[in-house]
This record gives sequence, C-alpha cells and structure tokens, in this order.
Amino acid sequence: LTFPLLSVTLLVSFGSSMLYGYNLAVVNSPAEHIKAFYNATWSQRYGQGLGPAPLTLLYALTVSIFALGGLGGSLLVGVLVERYGRNGALSRSALLVLLAGGFMGFSRELGSPEMVIVGRSITGMHSGGCSLRCAQPCPHGSNLRGFLGLMPSIFICLGVFSAQVLGLPELLGKDRFWPLFLSVVVVPASLQLLLLHCFPESPRYLLIERNDVCGATKALQRFLGSPDVQDVIEEMQEERRSLSSMEMASVWQLLRERSLRWQTLSVAVLNAGMQLSGIDAIWFYTNTIFENAGIPVSQIPYTTMGTGAIEVVAGLIGCFTIERVGRRPLIITGFCAMGVCSAGITISLLLQAALPWMRYVSVACVVGIIAGFCMGPAGVPFLMTAELFTQSHRPAAYIVGGSLNWLCNFTVGFIFPFLQMSAGAFCYLVFCGVCLLVALYVYLVIPETKNKTFMEISHIFA
Repeated sequence: LTFPLLSVTLLVSFGSSMLYGYNLAVVNSPAEHIKAFYNATWSQRYGQGLGPAPLTLLYALTVSIFALGGLGGSLLVGVLVERYGRNGALSRSALLVLLAGGFMGFSRELGSPEMVIVGRSITGMHSGGCSLRCAQPCPHGSNLRGFLGLMPSIFICLGVFSAQVLGLPELLGKDRFWPLFLSVVVVPASLQLLLLHCFPESPRYLLIERNDVCGATKALQRFLGSPDVQDVIEEMQEERRSLSSMEMASVWQLLRERSLRWQTLSVAVLNAGMQLSGIDAIWFYTNTIFENAGIPVSQIPYTTMGTGAIEVVAGLIGCFTIERVGRRPLIITGFCAMGVCSAGITISLLLQAALPWMRYVSVACVVGIIAGFCMGPAGVPFLMTAELFTQSHRPAAYIVGGSLNWLCNFTVGFIFPFLQMSAGAFCYLVFCGVCLLVALYVYLVIPETKNKTFMEISHIFA
C-alpha cells in the first residue's frame, strides 16, 4: 500500500473506532450522577423516586441501548453505502452523532432521561455502521492484512482511554459536567465530517458499483500519488466483471451451505464469545466492579485510567505481533487469560474480607481481562471473518457475526447489574466458562489463517 492510501484508511478507521471506544466507556464514570438525575426527574414527574431495582433497570437500558443501535446500524450500512457511497454514508453517520450529542447535552436542562437513552441509541447506530467497514482487512496476500485488521481495536482502546481520562474528577467527572461529558462525541464527529470532504470517494466503489471510470481514475491518482494508475484500473475492471457474474449469497443461503457450516459456526462462536467474555461488563461498569472489590472511592477513577493505559499497550503488542505469531495463538492466549482472570476476580472477592490485600488482586485480574482481550479477541474475530470466506459469502458472514456481536453486547450490558446483584462474586464464573470454552473451540476447530488463501483454509476445514 502507498502512504497516502494507508493514511486515509487509518484516518477513517481512527475517527470511527475512537468514537466507538469512547461510547463504550463514557457511561462508566458518571453512572451515579446519571442515576441521581433519573431519580430526581422521576420524583418531579410522579411525586416519588425510583426504587433500587427500577433505577438499575433504567440505567442498564441506558448502557445497553447503545448495542441495539449498533445492531440497527450494522444492518443498514449496506443500503447506505450502496446509495450514498462510502464517504456519503460516513458523513451522514457523523451527522447522526451531532444529533445524538445535542440530545445528551441538553437532557438535564430539559429534564428528559429519554433524551439520554435516544442519544445513546443513535451513537450506537453510528458505531454499528462504521465498525464493520473499518474492521475489514486487506485482501489475501497482503503482508499488512493482520496489522490493518487489528488497528481498529487499537483505536477503540484509545477511545476507551480518552473517556477514562476525561472522566477524572479534575476534568469532566463532576456532577455538573456529565451532560457535557456525554456530548463530547460531537468533537471527533465534527472533525471526521470536515476531513471526509478533503478525500475523494472510494475508487473501488466508483468503478465497481457506479461504473464511473473517470471518477475512479481521479480518486486513485490522489490516493496513490501517481498519474499512472491504468494497471490498477484494469485490475478493478477485471474484478467488476468477475463480481457481475458472481451471485452474492444471502444470510439464509450461507446458513444452509453445508460446505461452509464449520466456517459459519466458527464466526458465530468467535463473535458471540468476544462479547460474552465479559469485556463489556468491565468497560460499562468498571467503577462499580472496583467499588465492590473494596478500592477506595477516591482512587477508583485513577485506577480505571491505569487499566485504560494498559489496554492500549496490550493492543499495540497484539497489532505488531500478529503477523509473526499468527491468529490462533493470540486469540487462544487472550481468551485463556480472560478466563483465568475472571476466576481470579471471584476468588479475590470471596477472600477480601479475610485478606484485605486481595482487593489489589481484583485490580490485577481486571487488568488481565482487558489486556488479554486487547491482544487478540478484540480484533481477530473480525479479521478471521474475512479470511474464512470468499467474496460471494463474506457480506452474509459479516451480517451473521456482526448481529451476534451486537446482540451479545446488549445482553451483557443489560443483565450484568442484575447478575451481579443475584450471584455476587460468582457472576464472573459465567464469563470464565465462556472464555475457556471459546479458547478450546478455537484450539480444536479453527486453523491458522496467516498467509493462507481461502482455498487452503477451506481444505483444512474439510
């Protein structure tokens, strides 16, 4: 890849993934302030406050509605790209974020918890529409396939870390600032909206989907920094001719295809396991987890920020080692580390009454879960989804994997507070079991895909 093309790829991925990561973690720091606002608003409307269970339910909906919006965005993105192009779809998606920021920013002034919930769902639509587009790696044969496939997970970690830093008491972590804290998403969305106008439309979209040879030529000349792009144009025209004779499989056809049954099952296991591993519970409810572990309240924001810094480092390690060690070792090691650390949290919580130093074991286990996730499970499932299927079945595979990903994200975000209240320390054993089972499945079933063509991968599965 040339430097201009690589720069544009990373720039678009950076903005969308940063927003995704920020929205994952932004509800953690102001949780108590948002609950207090909900309770006060309810009291003004109906003359009495909310009980603990209804308040937890309303807040869990606020947290998890982001994932339902993401599911809707991931299902709509194909229609938007087909109609408006990649740049057009990203621009309209950024406009949605500006609308969501307005809803959340003025929610307290207007006394409307509904505006927070609607704003969260809209930001989820943006993330759902952009995340799969940014996660798609280079074609087979590129030595940057793994590197670029994991770069979005680095940007997501940076977005999470940004939310943790801005959530410090010295910045936007105070009660009066939480609407502003939620609406900070308008800043990167505005920058993305401005920068997208500086870049031409995707050459591949212009030529293959719009048959605009002239537009594709001009766009390629800007991307590649060279006037001679005829060879690339001819390659894309050949691809267009091959795609025109290729029938794209639907989701139903993919699910019924016997020769791809193990690949489809593998995509389902990886994407569901990625969210059911408990990572979203960690990101959504970090402060609550640390509070239950006995960490002093004054130290929790800084402990949380420390975990964010470690996850960025872990993500970088995975990104720069994936082409050396391969996909399987990273994802197996990541899930095993998460499973062991989830069990460690349970043990430390059970023993912390007798052994006060166990609270630090809890912190170490949370760090281990995040580091294990960022090294492999954060990005490898999206990468392997592309590597396990040919172009004719890849869009349907992304729909299956993406839908399961968002549905499991919603499930964990919604039920974790209730699971924690009912099962206590033992709730983390559920995540431990999921992580170890996914690692065992990958070890037994999924082959290494590094430097392999689809035909080689298909033969191994057979």
